[in-house]
Amino acid sequence: MSGNHYGDDDESIIDVDFVEQDQSHEPTGRERTSNADPLHLPRGKPNDPSHARIVTITNQKGGVGKTTSVINIAAQLGLRGHRVLVIDADAQGNCATGLGVDKRLAKATTRDLILEPERAVEARHQTAVQGVHLIVGDKSLVSLDQELLRQLGRERRLVEAINPLLPHYDIVLIDTPPSLGIVTINALVASNGLIVPVQTEYFALEGLAMLVGTIREVRNLFSPDLGVDGILLTMHNNRTHLNVQVANELREAYGNLIVNPPIRRNVRLAEAPAHGVPIHLHDPESHGGRDYLSITLELEKRWGLAPK
Repeated sequence: MSGNHYGDDDESIIDVDFVEQDQSHEPTGRERTSNADPLHLPRGKPNDPSHARIVTITNQKGGVGKTTSVINIAAQLGLRGHRVLVIDADAQGNCATGLGVDKRLAKATTRDLILEPERAVEARHQTAVQGVHLIVGDKSLVSLDQELLRQLGRERRLVEAINPLLPHYDIVLIDTPPSLGIVTINALVASNGLIVPVQTEYFALEGLAMLVGTIREVRNLFSPDLGVDGILLTMHNNRTHLNVQVANELREAYGNLIVNPPIRRNVRLAEAPAHGVPIHLHDPESHGGRDYLSITLELEKRWGLAPK
């Protein structure tokens, strides 16, 4: 495998309720600089190169292209010879549709994975792309918050479940819902890095501001090395003044955290799931196909995945 580039108390988190930081602590040096900026996003740190890098695609704002990005980045990485595991932590379970997996045939889902970590091996399914495996999400994830409410170490259940699988993959991609429940927290705690899709429209920065607070709390409580590997600009129209203006503001605020090019609005991207395949098997020469290829090539470099 190629090298990678780059709670104490069981009541620490219940849904969106976080433990408050001690306000008497006086930050110094780099910490003061980071916390002074309300939009500061820390960068992801290196992980053990003998294990897959775990990357969660997340944004607390819905409808920004999280699932589309997971499906098409995973597929392109698989087509380039990398071993990819996709974990669908969204109750809508749309990753299965986009990757050609029949959810009705799933013997174990992401819910089973979290509740029974020993089922990790049997939970994987081969997708329409060679080398890309999927753990299916479904509506049973909705009840997971209540089931885990009083369980010790509930924020680390996903970590325990997927750890034995990591030597067998180059990258693990986790799709998340827009809500900040226990399933999303499990994904963030398990991750080495985050990819944040952001629609180039008016409320883009507002959504990022919410995410900054979430990352800060997860770092303080569980994962001090958690950071952002990249920001994707999605549903972009370079002929619309507002889209161009927002894209420029995001580049100014986040510099090379932005992964170029912006992913253009494209009807072929919307069509592909209906055929049970990612855009690279449906119409690779479309705007969506070319943009996601370019995005994947850049992420491949950031993650230190040598072309195969």
